[in-house]
Amino acid sequence: MIRVLIADDQPLVRRGLSLILAPHPDVEVVGEAGDGAEAVALARDLHPDVVVMDIRMPVLDGVRATAELASARPASRVLALSTFDMDEYVVAALRAGAYGFLPKDVSPEELIAAVRTVHAGEAVVAPRLLTRLISTYVRATAREPRPAPAAPAGLTPRELEIWRLLATGFDNAGIAAELDISVSTVKNHLTGVFGKLGVRDRAQAVIAAYESGLVEAERRSA
Repeated sequence: MIRVLIADDQPLVRRGLSLILAPHPDVEVVGEAGDGAEAVALARDLHPDVVVMDIRMPVLDGVRATAELASARPASRVLALSTFDMDEYVVAALRAGAYGFLPKDVSPEELIAAVRTVHAGEAVVAPRLLTRLISTYVRATAREPRPAPAAPAGLTPRELEIWRLLATGFDNAGIAAELDISVSTVKNHLTGVFGKLGVRDRAQAVIAAYESGLVEAERRSA
């Protein structure tokens, strides 16, 4: 049973999400919160496996609530929701420890699949969608000083190329086809890449690629 807490400041949205999730026999909606502070408090009391977290809420926004949960209760994995009007908030949520994010107009099937994926400890961000969002974020902060591109110490040339392909939108099968290697080999290399970068998952690896200068936003703007 996947215990889910829903956090959104709009009662109608909370009710809609609950009605989508509740009928599934492997999901139990254990609570609803109207702001980030309430979400953190309820998570401590109710011990949910997944917190479906709106990014923009009063009192404590979804980003700061995610950071608090990642520190105080990492077993409650956050799936962030966004209307995409503030892409930098989504990136901030991933940095704070969210396991992924979805637009609020996803289908019910996509939502339940994402909850199950997050519960399994995997990221749910579609690679091409993620790179598009991060490109928007990077362009918005382009005036800030950027470090010169540099590969983290210890990355092999093959790991660096796999990291680059991941950051430009390739999934595991696409990387395997591009490099003429097996999918299992790609997975093994990604484990090494994540460890050397000090990141948890694909989402954070893509963010690291943009922040390091390995991938430039302008190259993905077309």
